[in-house]
Amino acid sequence: MSFIRTRKKIVSSAIVSSLSLMATTTTIAADETAELPTIYSHAVATKDGLKVKQSANKKYVAPLLDTPKSVAVISQKLLKDTNSNTLLQALANEPGITLGAGEGGTPFTDMPYIRGYSSQSSIYVDGIRNTTSQNRDMFAIEQVEVTKGSSSAISGGGGVGGSINLISKVAHQGDKYQGSIQGGTDNYRHIMLDANKDFGNGVAGRVVVMGHQNDKPGAIDGAEYNRVGIAPSLAWGLGTATRGTLSYYYLQSYDEPDSGIPFLTTGGKPIYVKQGTYYGWKNRDFDKRENHIGTFKLEHDFNDNLTLSNTASYTKSKSDYVYTNPDDSKGNIAAYGTISRRALSRIVDTDAVSDQLALTGKFNTGSLQHSFNIGTEWSYQSSEQGVHTFTNSLGTTSTVHSTDCSPTTTNIGGWCTSVNNPTNGLYTDTLGSIKNQYTTRSTTAAVYALDSIEFNPQWLLNLGVRWDQFDTERKYYKNTTSGSTTIPAGTVLQSDSNYFSYQVGLVFKPAENGSIYASFATSANPVGIDQGDGADSVSASYDDLKPEEARTVELGTKWDLFNNRANLTAAVFRTEKQNTRVLTDANTYSNVGSSRVNGFEIDLKGQITDKWDMSAGYSYLDSELTKAAYNAAATVGKPLPFVAKNSATLWTTYKVLPKLTIGAGAQYKDQVYANTSSNKYLPAYTIYNAMAKYDVNKNVNIQLNVNNISNKRYFTSAQAAHYAIEGDGRNAVLAINFKY
Repeated sequence: MSFIRTRKKIVSSAIVSSLSLMATTTTIAADETAELPTIYSHAVATKDGLKVKQSANKKYVAPLLDTPKSVAVISQKLLKDTNSNTLLQALANEPGITLGAGEGGTPFTDMPYIRGYSSQSSIYVDGIRNTTSQNRDMFAIEQVEVTKGSSSAISGGGGVGGSINLISKVAHQGDKYQGSIQGGTDNYRHIMLDANKDFGNGVAGRVVVMGHQNDKPGAIDGAEYNRVGIAPSLAWGLGTATRGTLSYYYLQSYDEPDSGIPFLTTGGKPIYVKQGTYYGWKNRDFDKRENHIGTFKLEHDFNDNLTLSNTASYTKSKSDYVYTNPDDSKGNIAAYGTISRRALSRIVDTDAVSDQLALTGKFNTGSLQHSFNIGTEWSYQSSEQGVHTFTNSLGTTSTVHSTDCSPTTTNIGGWCTSVNNPTNGLYTDTLGSIKNQYTTRSTTAAVYALDSIEFNPQWLLNLGVRWDQFDTERKYYKNTTSGSTTIPAGTVLQSDSNYFSYQVGLVFKPAENGSIYASFATSANPVGIDQGDGADSVSASYDDLKPEEARTVELGTKWDLFNNRANLTAAVFRTEKQNTRVLTDANTYSNVGSSRVNGFEIDLKGQITDKWDMSAGYSYLDSELTKAAYNAAATVGKPLPFVAKNSATLWTTYKVLPKLTIGAGAQYKDQVYANTSSNKYLPAYTIYNAMAKYDVNKNVNIQLNVNNISNKRYFTSAQAAHYAIEGDGRNAVLAINFKY
C-alpha cells in the first residue's frame, strides 16, 4: 500500500502549495477588486455564457452560424456549472457521443465515439494532434470543441465520425485571479488556482495549478483517482501586430484502476453482482501517467486582413500500468461461480514534435468576398512500448494470465476468485518488466487550403482541400508475442500512404440570424494513425493497406435566438465508412468492409432569458455494418458497437434570487452494444444531476453539485469481449469559487 500513500502525499503536497500560492495571490488582488475586462485572443463567446459565436480553431474561417458543419462547443460556463473536471465528464454534456474501453493497449483512457466511430486518434490540443493514451483533465482548458462528421480536410488523418479540439487557457490582457476549493463525498478533494497578471506593455503571464483526489463513487474497494497539474504561459506583444505565446502543460496522475463488471462469455449485459464489486489486487494494480506539452506560437498581422502564424509544439507522454481484467473467456462464471483475474499491462514512452505554419485573412475577387486559411503541417512521433511480467511461485513467467478455474486447477497465486465475493488478499507473484519491446515511429507532412466565399449576404460557399503524406514504421527489438504469434526481434513493419481529403458546403441565409446548409466532406484513416494505442496499429496483416475512407453528407440549419443570446442547431446526416480493413480469409486483411450511420441531431445552447440558461440536445443514430469479414457474415446488418440509437442531454440553470442560482440536468443513453455480433451490451440509462450556487459577494460564491441523484446503477463504457465499467454512484461536491 506504500505506493498509494506516496501518490496521496504528492497530491496533498500540491494542494498545500496551491493554497499557499492562492493566499499570496488573494492578498495581491485584494487592493484591486474591480474586475477588468478579459480579452481572449482565441475564442469569441457570449460573456460567461453557453453560446459560442466563433470557433477558436482558425481553420473555421467563418463564424459558426455560417459554417456548414455541426460543431458543438462545451463552454467554460458549462464546465463550471456541471463541475466537469475531466474530458469524459465534459463530453457527457453532448449527445451523440459514447465511450469505449480497450484491453491491453487502452483500458483506461479517453476513447470517445462520435456519431458511431472512434475519435481516439482525432483529439487535438489547440489544433495539434494529441492522441497518446491518457486521461485528460480540464483544469487548463478554456472550452471543448466537438466537430461532428467526416473532417480530415480540417484535422488530417482520422476524423471519421468527428474530432475533438481542446482550447487551452493562456495569458491574456487584464489582471484576473480565480480558483476553486472543493470537497465532497468519497474522499473528494480538489483545488484549482488560475492567476493571470498583466505586466503592461503587451506582456502578460498566467499560471493554472490543480490538485485532485477521490475514490470512485459507489465502489467498495474500486478505483482511486489522484492527479496534479500545472500550466504556465507567457504572452508578449498583446494588442500589437506581432504577438508571441510560450506555454507549458503538465499533468501527472497515479490512479488505482478498476475494470468493472465482467460479461458472461455467452453474452448479454454485465453480470449481476453487488454494485462496486472489485476484482483487482489492491497491492499490485496501478495506473501511472505523465503528460507534457510545450508550445511556442508566433503571429504577425501584415494588415487587418492578413495574418501569418507559426505554432511549434513538443509533447512527451508516459504511461505505465498493470490492471486486472475480470475474464470469463473460459466460461468459469457459469461452470464454477469464479472469475479469472487476467493481468494486462503496458509501459509506453512517447515523444512528438510538430510545426504548423498558416496564412489567414480576407480578400475580394470582384464582388466575391473570401475568408481563407492556407497552411502546412509537419509532425514526428516516436513511441517505445513494453509490458510487465508476472512470475508465480513455481517460477513460471507470463505477460498475460488467464486460466481455467475448475476445482482440479491449482489456484497458484490466487488468480481465480469468487465472482460474488472476490478476495482482495495480498498479491504474491513477482512483478517484472520488459521495456522497449518495439518502437513505432510516424511522420506526417501536409498542405491544406480552406476558403469561405460570400457571393452576397444570402449565399456562401465553403471549400476545403488537404493532402497528407503519412509514413509509419514499427521495429521490434525483442521477441514479442501478439495473440498466438511470436514476432522475432529485428522485424520491421512499414506502411506509407498519401491521401486527399476535401469538403464543400453551400450556405443560404434567409435572415441575418439564421442559415440553412448542405455539405459533403471526406476523411481518411491510414494504418498506424493511432501509434498502436487503438485499432489502427501497424501490423504485418495491415502492411501497406490503403487508408480507410469515409464521407458525410449533411443537411442542417443554425439560428441565433433570444436576441442572439442562444443558438439552435439541427442536422440530418449520413456517414459512410468505405474500404474498411477486414479479414478476407484466415490470414489476409483487405480494404473491402463498409458501414454507415444515418442520423438526426438538434442542439440548443445559451440564454433563454436574463435569468435562464440552457444546454439541451438530442441525437438519433441508426448504424449498420454493411460489409464484414469473411467469417463474420452473421454480423452484416447488425448495429455498430458503441452507438446509442437515442441519446439526450439537458442542463439548465435559473437565477431564482439575485444571489441564488439553481440548476438541474439529465443524461440519457440508449442501449449500446459492445461488439458487432450484438451479444454483449450495456443497458439504457437515465441519470439526474442538480446544482445550487449562492453568491456571497461579487467575488465569491458557494456551489453544491449532486450527481446521479437517484443512485442509478449504469455502465458508461465496455471492452468488446470482457468487461463493462460502472458509472459513478450518487455523489456530492461542495465548492468555494472565487474571482478577482
